[in-house]
Amino acid sequence: MIKAIFHEIKPALVTLVIFSFLTGLIYPGLVTCVAQLFFPWKANGSIIEKNGNQVGSLLIGQSFIEDNYFYSRPSATSPFPYNGESSSGSNMGPSNPDFLKAIKERTNQLQKTSLSHDLVPVDLVTASGSGLDPDISPLAAYYQVPRITKLRHLSEIEIKNLINKLTQERQLMIFGEPRVNVLQLNLGLDELGK
Repeated sequence: MIKAIFHEIKPALVTLVIFSFLTGLIYPGLVTCVAQLFFPWKANGSIIEKNGNQVGSLLIGQSFIEDNYFYSRPSATSPFPYNGESSSGSNMGPSNPDFLKAIKERTNQLQKTSLSHDLVPVDLVTASGSGLDPDISPLAAYYQVPRITKLRHLSEIEIKNLINKLTQERQLMIFGEPRVNVLQLNLGLDELGK
């Protein structure tokens, strides 16, 4: 009886071992080797270094709260913003009173610090689906120019040129939206201010 049962499950066990080896060791090892060989900077997190120190990744947003820097898109991760171990959106719909309250508070805060009378761009008051978005729209960057110009004593043209230089267009002209990486913008601001 036991011999008959083993005979029946033996192919399943052999298949389990083979596919565990292939998909658990061989495939990930091969992908890791190819990535390290051909795309090492991307495979290691697209980390930006400044003066020998790691200042952040192009792939995960950071919280910039000083008024003389570009603000990032809000993050919905917990227990702190841009927590890579807790990637998620808020899961609140547009009719949720808590969501509407958070939007109103963020909008009021931005309008207090902004010198612009334009409408606040939506990506400055809503979190992305992952809560880790490192980019903002060019419109959100332009909205912040008057505040940064005043605090950094730079010309609007200098800052707008920086935004234009760092704006990434749609991929293959159809995927995504134009965007600007906030970390790169703020590092560029520091370079302009020297």
